[in-house]
Amino acid sequence: MSKNPGRPWPLFRSLQGAAPTLRYDLIAGLTMAAIAVPEQMATARLGGFPPYLGFYVFVAGAVGFALLGANRFLSSGADSTITPIFAASLALIAVAGTPQYAVLAALLALMVGLMLLGAGLFRAGWVANLLSIPVMTGFLAGIAVHIAISQAPAFLGLPSESGNVFLRLQALAGQIGQFNPLALAIGSACLILIVAAEKLSPRLPGALAALGGATVLVLALNLEQRGVAVIGAFHVEAPHPALPLVGAEDFVRVLGLAAIITLVIMVQSAATSRSFAGLPGEAPDIDRDFLGLGAGSLLAGLFGGFPVNASPPRTAIVAETGGRSQFAGLTAAAAIVLVAAYGEAFLRHTPEAALAAILLFVAARIFRVKQMRVIARQSRPEFTLTLVTLLAVVFLPVQTGVALAIMFSLLHGLWTTTQTSLHVFQRLPGETVWWPAHASLKGETLAGVRVVGFQAPLSFLNAEKFQRELDQACDEPGLRLLVLEASSIDAIDYTAAQSLAKVIKACQAKGVIFAMARLESLRAREALACYGLLDALGGPENLFHSVDEATRRLAPDAPVIKQ
Repeated sequence: MSKNPGRPWPLFRSLQGAAPTLRYDLIAGLTMAAIAVPEQMATARLGGFPPYLGFYVFVAGAVGFALLGANRFLSSGADSTITPIFAASLALIAVAGTPQYAVLAALLALMVGLMLLGAGLFRAGWVANLLSIPVMTGFLAGIAVHIAISQAPAFLGLPSESGNVFLRLQALAGQIGQFNPLALAIGSACLILIVAAEKLSPRLPGALAALGGATVLVLALNLEQRGVAVIGAFHVEAPHPALPLVGAEDFVRVLGLAAIITLVIMVQSAATSRSFAGLPGEAPDIDRDFLGLGAGSLLAGLFGGFPVNASPPRTAIVAETGGRSQFAGLTAAAAIVLVAAYGEAFLRHTPEAALAAILLFVAARIFRVKQMRVIARQSRPEFTLTLVTLLAVVFLPVQTGVALAIMFSLLHGLWTTTQTSLHVFQRLPGETVWWPAHASLKGETLAGVRVVGFQAPLSFLNAEKFQRELDQACDEPGLRLLVLEASSIDAIDYTAAQSLAKVIKACQAKGVIFAMARLESLRAREALACYGLLDALGGPENLFHSVDEATRRLAPDAPVIKQ
């Protein structure tokens, strides 16, 4: 995985060669800090934590990823994608804001960190592909709805309510007439400023300007006395590492949630790493990035924080502002440490409506309407999957909805595999190439010869259908040779091997020669030998490099039939 065989897992690999470009990393880091300060405060608030804890989580994510990660641009820290998931789930066990809630969050961070480290060490990057794009789109849209519903009261200057979506909506509807016009005006102005800055340039720290401007306005006009809610004073505790004091039952309660959060982090971080792979010539190292994120979550858990995740927007900022290494992330972390140490006297006057505006902007970004339109236009069944996922995440308990989203994605993949059918092949006129028959192809066949192909791995998922359709092909009157074009079969499991053996024997009993051509997969060839299928075929002489070779050898005199 590393280009240095002598040190396969060097520390601070993403800092290698950073010295000549430090000035670019400094600029990128300070720009990212300007964006991360309000974002981390808002995300911590979203999870029911004091604002400064978002700063600590960001620092832990930056240091952990710089230590073990590979991607030069990736920014990790508190993230609004996973925070609503674990916050809603932990709230079912402990009241948000209580010491027990904080301890469970730290335990969750440690468990997620260990799982990510395991995923990196055992090269489980393939797990990141378990969520399809339609399912991920619906999942993110559902999370966006949760963020919007949870932040609507603060945006309107109303007291926040806990509970499920229905209870929150009911409470919001009952209180809507009591909204605070000043809070609404501040939130709306912040949202407009953030959107305008994003339109002008993603590099502009619109969220920081909105947050700072709103806080100055509150101080200048003494708006706290006029009912504008602010985050209030918070004591910034010095970080000290410690393991959370929990019992065995807490591990059991958090284990399933940790697995779900880990999978979501793997999916999002893999997509981020692939989108911003690194410098020219550098390939993404997804497994190594899992190690970096795992280290970040472990550090966050040790300092009483919550899990970290990759942030696509912040990662894009680093890349767009000229960053060349994780020194940019460390620069941002240092800047945030200074804000945490000296900024409390100012930040305590930050209006809650401003933080809500930041989160509403984030929710709008992850509710991918354009992506939904494309899916709806190109695949109605998969768009239905998107909508079902969205509704499940919104209206069911968040952990249940996310688990169902993962299940929907897996079932969709299984369904796609099982729906593969046997295709009839025709020979291109005047050529030796055999191609799947379709309306625009005026091909030809050979009398007494049938060439078919099954374009999927052969497994227990489709073995019955494969056997049934091959049996039907073998029953064709006058058939003397049946050739299975196997270029798309890259694997054969035990169940499918038994089905294939039965088809071969059935064909031979009817006097039909069964042959295979273009079985290119080494794994599938090993399966043929392992399961005794070569003997069933009559030896390797009935395994051909091409369909043309098979037909010339086994049916040299078969007349050509024009289609």
